[in-house]
Amino acid sequence: MIGQVLGHYRLLEKIGGGGMGEVFRARDDRLERDVALKIIRRASSADQDRIRRFEQEARAAAALSHPNILAIYDIGIYEGTPYIVSELLEGQTLRQRLFEGPLPVRQAADYGLQIAQGLIAAHEKHIVHRDLKPENLFITKGGRVKILDFGIAKLIPEEESVTDSVEGLTTQTKAGVVLGTVSYMSPEQLRGRLVDHRSDIFSLGAILYEMLSGRRAFHGDTNVDTITAVLKEEPAALVEIRPNIPAAFEPIVSHCLEKDSDCRFQSARDLAFALGTLTNVSTSKQQTVPLSTIKSRSRKRWVWVTAALVLAAACGVLSGVFVNRAQVKPAYTRLTFERGTIYSARFSSDGRNVIYGASWNGRPLQLYSTPSDSPLEHPLELGSAQLLALSSSNEMALELRGRHGSRLEFINGTLARAPLAGGAPREVLDEVRWADWDSKNELAVVHHVGGRSRLEYPIGKVLYETAGWISDLRVSPQDQRIAFLEHPALWDDRGSVCVVDMAGHKTELSSGWESEDGLAWSKGGDEIWFTATENGYNRALWAVTLTGKKRQLLSAPGGLTLQDVTPDGHALITFDNERLAMETSRDSGNNKGAQDLSWYDWTIATAVSRDGQWVLFEEASEPTGPNYTTSIRKLDGSPPIRLGDGSPGDLSPDGKWAVSVFTGKPEHITLLPIGTGEPRNISPVGIDHLQNGSTRFMPDGKRILFGGESAGRLRSYMVDVSGNNLRPVTPEGVVAKVVSPDGKYVAGWDPDLGIKLYPSLAANPVLSQVSILVLLPPNGPRTDQRYTFTVMVRCPSLCIALTWLRESSKWCANSRLLIAPVSSLWVQSL
Repeated sequence: MIGQVLGHYRLLEKIGGGGMGEVFRARDDRLERDVALKIIRRASSADQDRIRRFEQEARAAAALSHPNILAIYDIGIYEGTPYIVSELLEGQTLRQRLFEGPLPVRQAADYGLQIAQGLIAAHEKHIVHRDLKPENLFITKGGRVKILDFGIAKLIPEEESVTDSVEGLTTQTKAGVVLGTVSYMSPEQLRGRLVDHRSDIFSLGAILYEMLSGRRAFHGDTNVDTITAVLKEEPAALVEIRPNIPAAFEPIVSHCLEKDSDCRFQSARDLAFALGTLTNVSTSKQQTVPLSTIKSRSRKRWVWVTAALVLAAACGVLSGVFVNRAQVKPAYTRLTFERGTIYSARFSSDGRNVIYGASWNGRPLQLYSTPSDSPLEHPLELGSAQLLALSSSNEMALELRGRHGSRLEFINGTLARAPLAGGAPREVLDEVRWADWDSKNELAVVHHVGGRSRLEYPIGKVLYETAGWISDLRVSPQDQRIAFLEHPALWDDRGSVCVVDMAGHKTELSSGWESEDGLAWSKGGDEIWFTATENGYNRALWAVTLTGKKRQLLSAPGGLTLQDVTPDGHALITFDNERLAMETSRDSGNNKGAQDLSWYDWTIATAVSRDGQWVLFEEASEPTGPNYTTSIRKLDGSPPIRLGDGSPGDLSPDGKWAVSVFTGKPEHITLLPIGTGEPRNISPVGIDHLQNGSTRFMPDGKRILFGGESAGRLRSYMVDVSGNNLRPVTPEGVVAKVVSPDGKYVAGWDPDLGIKLYPSLAANPVLSQVSILVLLPPNGPRTDQRYTFTVMVRCPSLCIALTWLRESSKWCANSRLLIAPVSSLWVQSL
């Protein structure tokens, strides 16, 4: 078969084989990438009914989009023999790993949790694996577990099935042959009874047992012996085989291996929750004390649509977590107990106190001080200031008069210094978003200038600059490097962990994180600790060395955000519980009869159809995978319809297409059909990075407006739906997200000039005037007021509203609206 071409796949080499067929490395000549191609052996494809079932099962498996499930790209028939095309993996199967012996306890728990998360995604689509075993689990070089052959197990010929009665099986010993499938099959499957998702849970329990003990849970010299063990015997206790296995594992594994399916975990989600509490246990019989703090921070973009964000917040100290990298049992001290949002927190120089900013129970942001071993807190009299950093001499770096950015940090504020002991803040620099002190009480800052983020140290000396955004700036203990989180997209917290030296040489240490928030140096300065996740928003605590070697320190059910680390190894962590919901109300906005239209936990509405019947939305929660999901649903509450991967932007004027940005590699714009049809990809030539959330259809439906970065410069572009005629429509640094009803203009935010209009048909971007809808204080505008604008669109009208920065509480009571027309176009629109 080497060298043959199946469809547009050219076979390069054989890389494996098994009961279902042979696996080849192949070259996809159309997309120019290497893939894995599995040819189902002829015995499995002898009749048309089996081929039809193959196609049904393969399509079901291809519909699964989850980082712990092998991605299927294509299926086909070659000379009557079906084949499957999937992603090409590098690493080894779990079976190959088990040949080396049992796994470390933490690793076994982590792998078990990943498998359970993959099962959650499949079971929610009513797909059962039926043949879960170490041979069908692949461990990539990055430590990710992939479930193989999902939903296709029933394609194995009936003559090889083990669902016959025990009495009809041979008793011949297979010397030297690994007895595979029967050791992991559930009792109901062996008896030929109806099989559901709980059968996969039994199989996972047997796999967990083997990963921890190094032995099979059920085994015998013959098939009959093994099946009898599954049906009638109980495996030996884990601690009898491996005494240092934590006792907490025993009830979880036993609960998976119940003979009666009604007595097992009833869902993979329940099993995943149980395993999630054990991913950080040490090799001790003591159970890990769970994190008991709750807190929430917004993770994704600041949403310009009707949505509800449920926040619950608290803050905790994690004491002596990893001293000298020894695996010790963490101890926790909870510090806050009120409900609200914690924005930032730092240890005092002696580690005895914690300074943090929080908004409790709907009150404005306030700075507090609390002992690190006590929940007693007292407010600091500094008004609504954001804490950025605390120096070794207990001097605070604050941000004053900032407004909320894409997450719960503050932007467009003024950097100020203030002693913790008391005193008025002294203003230093405008447009500062992050800051940190070095050991000599000098400041490093992230300075926003001309639409770009500059890392300056000392202030005025630019070490690094980006069109994206920089967060969590921290100077190393030796003042030799500055670590930070870099985010390429302005409205997304995806990104990488980076470090820059004093000569301005930047190094990327760890990348590919879907959400990252929180960073600090370890006590010796040889590692950078950070909280991030590759999927969903439940961030874990990680560490990375300056050579890029990564390890996980801590995870828990829910998300973690690292705030600070003391020189003796104490970590200050907030525990996140967050949800972004989408609701609709048709009763004059008084919330009567409001209906929750959310799908999972992070639902973002992006467009409503012109007939007011459908809403296009993004789902960015963990079950949807790392590249988000573009979906649509009726406003009457009908089930959502998944259109495809990507971050959506808009619906076409005729309602037949949705446009989205695929955030994986390579990035591209995708046109997704609302009804029948195939997706169409647009890859603008010369665009290095696409900005999700900025794609819009023009009113004629023939052109698309989008934000893109080329050579480090961000601006808006126009492209035909065919992918041709790419051209810029705004100057560099300006992204437009609003289109006038007649399609002649787009509105964008210029960092220096404010909101401006740009003709969509002009050869070069030219500024135009704009009328604005302005929210004014009751006594009229103030000359010292700094104005910023928020753009909101409800087709077919356009509204541009002023967002105020100072004395907002005084404005809320009796503010007034004023229309200030400048051009007839915008008067008509308003």
